[in-house]
Amino acid sequence: MDLDSKQLELHLERLYREESRRVLATLIRLLGDFDLAEEALHEAFRAALEQWPSQGVPANPRAWLVSAGRFKAIDQLRRQARFQALEDSPEPLAEGEVWDGEHLEDDRLRLVFTCCHPALAFEAQVALTLREVCDLTTEEIARAFLATPSTIAQRIVRAKNKIRDARIPYEVPGRNELAERLQAVLQVVYLVFNEGYFASSGAELTRQHLSAEAIRLGRLLLELLPEAEVQGLLALMLLHESRRAARTSAAGEPILLEEQDRSLWDKVLIAEGEALVLAALQSRRFGPYSLQAAIAAVHAEAASMDATDWVQIVGLYDVLLRATPSPVIELNRAVALAMRDGPAAGLQLIEALLARGELADYHLAHAACADLNRRLGHWAAARAAYQRALQLSQQGADRQFLERRLAELPTM
Repeated sequence: MDLDSKQLELHLERLYREESRRVLATLIRLLGDFDLAEEALHEAFRAALEQWPSQGVPANPRAWLVSAGRFKAIDQLRRQARFQALEDSPEPLAEGEVWDGEHLEDDRLRLVFTCCHPALAFEAQVALTLREVCDLTTEEIARAFLATPSTIAQRIVRAKNKIRDARIPYEVPGRNELAERLQAVLQVVYLVFNEGYFASSGAELTRQHLSAEAIRLGRLLLELLPEAEVQGLLALMLLHESRRAARTSAAGEPILLEEQDRSLWDKVLIAEGEALVLAALQSRRFGPYSLQAAIAAVHAEAASMDATDWVQIVGLYDVLLRATPSPVIELNRAVALAMRDGPAAGLQLIEALLARGELADYHLAHAACADLNRRLGHWAAARAAYQRALQLSQQGADRQFLERRLAELPTM
């Protein structure tokens, strides 16, 4: 492929955005070292920037980048007189050989299981996965989990050192170990999806490439282990993803569920998600992800907000709360109850939740409180709740929405 310099620059930017984490995952497997692989990744893209203008873009850019990165690492290790360690790494490439990526298990899935190894603390599993698999910065991860960047950086460094020192294998575990490792992987995949579906910070509300990657990993997991909760998680992600086209305005602001144009919802994704939910529930081995997917399916089936079966949704939330007690689930149930029994009933529950302090720093709780106060005509309380939600929100498009809602309140 022949491109001019500007086209090549844009092409490489897109490749980095879409392929760098896959290239990194393979380099980690081939090199056996996170930091060396990250350095090799950047060297590979630097080599592409230098060589592709004269040589042209290769037919398989990802394979070229993997090969280039690996040989850059080999050169570095030779200079450091540590090449013997690399020769003992799995599946070495001969000098001049090009990695083709065919007939290999998905290296990114291997990387997810490595990052989610039970020898690592769960907080470290999440931070390492979001950094290495999804390319979030330490600052972005810190904002998502209300921690300082230095704390997140320390967790990531300690996790990498643990993997290296304990010689944690870079592999998908055997079937006898898979079930006990699966819950952490499912939780991390869903966190990745959520960061793509509703970004914790930044100018844009969504990061579609993260949601797409989480769904891809969910499909791979389902092939590997076709159990109810894997079906449930994939269904949940597909049903949420089906609404993407209707979730934001032309200006990028969020559009609430009640105001979305449901003709824009993706019927193919809805059908696939509903089939997976049904299969999960019929197995009778379902858990929290399947129940959340069932709630999403009830929304997907409704022609409008008013036509939604709120009785069924509240009932499903009751079951979900018994299975997985959580203040966020309580908040979501309170919002559903407000639709079933009126805003005053939901507001009472949300105010009690906020009084307990568990959601005091959760901006969506204050936004929900503001919305219900607005519906009841409690203008002063609505204004105070919107202002608190604005103080807590780090998301640009969400802040614009909250500011607009606040400006629309009647003046006192």
